[in-house]
Amino acid sequence: MKDNLTKLEKKWILYDVGNSAFTLLVSTIVPIYFNYLAERAGISSVNYMAYWGYALSISTLIVAILGPTLGTLSDLEHWKKKIFLCSLVIGAAGCVLLGVLTSWIWFLGTFILAKSAYSLSLVLYDSMLSDVTEESRMDEISAHGYAWGYIGSCIPFVFCLLLVLCYDKVGLTIETAMAVSFLVVAVWWVLMTVPLLKSYCQTHFVPADSHPVRASFRRLVHVWAELKQKKKILLFLVAFFFYIDGVYTIIDMATAYGTALGLDSTGLLLALLVTQIVAFPSALIFGRLSRRISAAKLIRVCIIAYFCIAVYGLFLVRLVQFWILAVCVGLFQGAIQSLSRSYFAKLIPAEQSGEYFGIYDICGKGASLVGTSLVALVSQISGSVNTGVGALAVMFLLGAVFFLMTEKWADTEPEPRIN
Repeated sequence: MKDNLTKLEKKWILYDVGNSAFTLLVSTIVPIYFNYLAERAGISSVNYMAYWGYALSISTLIVAILGPTLGTLSDLEHWKKKIFLCSLVIGAAGCVLLGVLTSWIWFLGTFILAKSAYSLSLVLYDSMLSDVTEESRMDEISAHGYAWGYIGSCIPFVFCLLLVLCYDKVGLTIETAMAVSFLVVAVWWVLMTVPLLKSYCQTHFVPADSHPVRASFRRLVHVWAELKQKKKILLFLVAFFFYIDGVYTIIDMATAYGTALGLDSTGLLLALLVTQIVAFPSALIFGRLSRRISAAKLIRVCIIAYFCIAVYGLFLVRLVQFWILAVCVGLFQGAIQSLSRSYFAKLIPAEQSGEYFGIYDICGKGASLVGTSLVALVSQISGSVNTGVGALAVMFLLGAVFFLMTEKWADTEPEPRIN
């Protein structure tokens, strides 16, 4: 990492390196292994994709309910690290447990638990941004987090991929190979988090209350009421809901989509590995561009690009087309996520970052409930996995419209810094 990053910034970035390994596993190997378990139980490819979509939707619904509550509670002095640690432990333990389950229904249930805990940890992690760096550095530090997360997650992923693809050559069963892979990812996730847990100190907080849970609910209700008066934040959240819905649906269901189309599993995994590699320099480049170009303009570019990607996905039938899709997603995936995170962090009060990022998460990962459910339902109703993808293009279009409204009708955004 660059020498101009502080030690705390580097340790915060390391958590992205750790948790991204779980993200990559979930978006690549896990759907394929679930397909293996489902096929063994006699489940059709259409129903397999639908059940996977429903599991993702349930997970995001859980996070949509718990995220704002735990985020608000985490704004109290000394609470953020505690809740963050609990989410980490549950997520990593669930990851290990996935490797020993052979029943598709128990596998799916445990996946929902692990994915929910992982997503809740990100609510706390994102809200830490205002504690670990200065406002003028948020765009670039956020970009570094996603960039190093993409490239760092490839280290355990390559090992797991080789193990899963070549398990028979080393005398293992597919079940044993998967168990080892899940264990490796869980250990990597925890080890990359230890430096942050040792050094993080919550500098922005709300004073402690004698009844913290009750006080947190009161504050959460107050924040929802405040949003009516904070037009820029409200309009951004609506725009974010629509465009990030499409982004997360593509991330969550890309491998399941390709598998349901009958594309080669090895080719799918390698294509998504390329996405990670392409996303690394791309996120850093967008981070540097934020020094001279406003985050709002860069976000608009990313939304338009994703709209084109979603339209292209409608016509995907061959593996080479999936590879092209994977590269295009890599170019803009880290940028749109990192810029949205830092853009929002600069809009909100630092001492209320937990509760606001809890709401942000509802509009983010919680919004993917709509996307994954929509793709799953339309696929089942139409009998074609391509049909539901068209709805994602509409989501990006609506996101672009509301984001333009944010810039046109709300107060001026924070000025970009010039070096």
